[in-house]
Amino acid sequence: MSVAKFANHLYGTPLSTAIRETSWIIPGVQSIHIIAIAGVVGAAIVMDLRLAGVLATDEAPRAVAKRHLPWMWSSLALLLASGFVLGLGEPYRVLMNPVFWAKMALVLTGFVLTLLFRYPILHPDYRIEHTRAAALVKPLAWASLAIWVAVVFCGRWIAYYQ
Repeated sequence: MSVAKFANHLYGTPLSTAIRETSWIIPGVQSIHIIAIAGVVGAAIVMDLRLAGVLATDEAPRAVAKRHLPWMWSSLALLLASGFVLGLGEPYRVLMNPVFWAKMALVLTGFVLTLLFRYPILHPDYRIEHTRAAALVKPLAWASLAIWVAVVFCGRWIAYYQ
């Protein structure tokens, strides 16, 4: 089944119809989606700027990551759940949109980078300056930040892509 056929099938389901036809669902879920992206990006900004040596340099990276990772994960879960509801409501507009797929690729990249880049920091014996990849810490922090900012831009462009 093609993506277009799947989107058309999804569009015709009672759940999709209910989401579209209930006046408060789309704006309410969009508001939650925006708050969730603020949580993800806000946590990423603090952690990435700490790892880049710009913010909270008086704190250990472990303390910053330990404080902000739970916010990032819970916001990411809320972001994905609200995005799923929005996609159910307007499947053709979302699934047939290349900007949406770019956003999903960026979210996946940001997620994987967060797993690979931040979780080692939580280990009590971890020291950034002693790792084999110490030279990559700052560039990866800036790349991570750029990825999450690009997710925000893609999210806005989804609505305007024709």
